[in-house]
Parts: sequence; structure tokens; C-alpha cells
Amino acid sequence: MARYRESVCRLCRRENQKLFLKGDRCFSDKCSFERRGYPPGQHGQGRIKFSEFGLQLREKQKIKRMYGLVEKQFRLTFERAERMRGVTGSNLVSLLERRLDNVAYRLGFANSRAEARQLVLHNHVLVNGRSVNIPAYTIRKGDALEVREKSRKLLRVQAALEGLKRREVPQWLEVEPAQFKGQVRDLPSRDDVTAQMEERLIVELYSK
Repeated sequence: MARYRESVCRLCRRENQKLFLKGDRCFSDKCSFERRGYPPGQHGQGRIKFSEFGLQLREKQKIKRMYGLVEKQFRLTFERAERMRGVTGSNLVSLLERRLDNVAYRLGFANSRAEARQLVLHNHVLVNGRSVNIPAYTIRKGDALEVREKSRKLLRVQAALEGLKRREVPQWLEVEPAQFKGQVRDLPSRDDVTAQMEERLIVELYSK
């Protein structure tokens, strides 16, 4: 399946929830979800009734789109969470949060996960002093992240760190905006993720 390349604002409207896919635009009056908070299409304002399977599918699509994964990536992450000890749903959320592109976004190095993914792919982010260009790289407790010194002059990186005050940095992370650095203080728990999601529906969907 090819990566989605159309208007991402339609995805927020389709899932009836802000997914924060456009960075600063999501916090402004230009946000499409704020202006038209109903699904896209000519039947978007009609009454929609989902079956049990439909609810499970929509939840999977929502979380998959939120983190910018395609189906194969998401399924492999779920299978990995299933093999881990503990609750599968909580493990899934933790693995998604520990992706390098997501951590870079949470630390404020980028305005969106898509932008953070691009920074990682182009070797702008260092993990423990070493370049890692794999967005799906799993961050561990104690890891130190920073923007490469030559990349600190990028205007979009500076703008993202300046706009960090509009977003709350999770408690399991620590960031030093002036130094372009951050550290993983602890592994994320389910309670640390404030985004509205029901991961149990995904477990039920994949368990069929």
C-alpha cells in the first residue's frame, strides 16, 4: 500500500478527531477540523452508524494515521507488542511512542511526526551521539537525542523548538531547547499518552 499523499486534514475530519498532522496549522484558525468538524464527502453531515467491526477498523485507522504508519508497519508493531509481557494494547501504544520519529516530534525537534520522520531520514538527529536514520528505531530508557550541530541552523527546527510551548512535553522525556537536546527519562506508560484512543478495539480486531 502506498503512503497517503492527499490532504491530511481530511484524515482528521474522517476520524472525527484532531490528529495534529499539520503542525502549527492545527493550533490556528485555519485548522480544517475546527472549521468543518464533520467527515469529508457529500454524505459527511449525515448520520453514520458503525457496526462493531466498523468501530474497530476506524480505531485502527485513526492510530495508524496518527503515527504515520502503513498497514504492514502497524501490523508488525502489533505482533511485536503481542509477544511482549503485559497488556498487548498498552505495549502497542508504548512501542508507537518509542519510535524515533515520534520521540523527535515529542521533544519539539519538528512540528509534526511527518516532519520528524524526514529529519530522521536525512540524518539530522543523533541518538547517543550516533546518527540513526531509521524512523522506526525503538528508543530505550536513558537514550540521549540531539539535533546534529550542522542542522541546528535549519529554520524549521528552530521554529519547531520555539513553538514547543504550545505542546506539552511528556513526563517521560526531558528537553533542553536551547541546547537542541533531549533525553528519555523513562519508558512511556499508557497513562503518559493523553491522545484519545481505545487500543483494546485494535486488539479485538487483530484477534479475530
